Amino acid sequence: MGMVCAVSFERYGRLYYFDPGPYSPRVGDKVLVPTSTGPEVAECVWAPEWVSEDFGDLPQLVGLATEEDLRRDADKRRRRAEARGVAKRLIRAHGLPMKVVGVDYLDDQPHFTIYFAAPHRVDFRALVRDLARELRARIELRQVGARDEAKLQGGIGPCGRELCCATFLREFEPVSVRMAKDQDLPVNPLKISGVCGRLMCCLKYEHPLYMRAREEWPRRGETVETPAGPGKVVGHNVPAETITVKLAGSGRRCVCPVADVCGSRQAYEAARGMRTERTEA
Repeated sequence: MGMVCAVSFERYGRLYYFDPGPYSPRVGDKVLVPTSTGPEVAECVWAPEWVSEDFGDLPQLVGLATEEDLRRDADKRRRRAEARGVAKRLIRAHGLPMKVVGVDYLDDQPHFTIYFAAPHRVDFRALVRDLARELRARIELRQVGARDEAKLQGGIGPCGRELCCATFLREFEPVSVRMAKDQDLPVNPLKISGVCGRLMCCLKYEHPLYMRAREEWPRRGETVETPAGPGKVVGHNVPAETITVKLAGSGRRCVCPVADVCGSRQAYEAARGMRTERTEA
């Protein structure tokens, strides 16, 4: 149990959790948080409160933002917006197949890091020279993939919620079409692709449940016993942990919890390797 607060660098952006330490910011207050490049200004979106969950060893707030900190943050935002506009203009002038997706700025050097998306490798040496001359700063260009582009830009997924990659996902795990097939989802790119055009990361979330159900639950077509009588399995609902059974007597279908459905003793023993052990005994 400990005290936790949440901040965001952008309005409606990703939440970051911190230990407030001796500070008590209110919702909407500007605070200083530690980053790899030094303290940065963020907005408190969740006031400090005691929580029972174990968040681990959270970093501590540096303090409350002063007028000087806010002035410096506003200047950095202005420089990032200026760099984005200049980069877009010069990219058009050079005729390069690039799209700017994000800009970082370090004011102590000064140093711009411009993230861009492109269908293939791009020779941007001339572009870097022009950017450095106009922005009067050191320029670094980084090409990102489709998933990283969605993570940087953010957005709303087909589920109606903010993108997982822009909120809590720290690493992209491999996702395959096999996972969609295992979950009886339509293998249609329009149905199982995210805004990045790649397979949705959430296909991996429930996949272990479906694999366990495939190993332990009665298969389709298998005869089982239910509280309403014997019947054959005709469907599964893995998230709800229910099985649809077509009753042998009436022919109607009933939905039963998995715990209420009993398969044959042979199928039960075969699934758990008990039959072989009994034969050997």
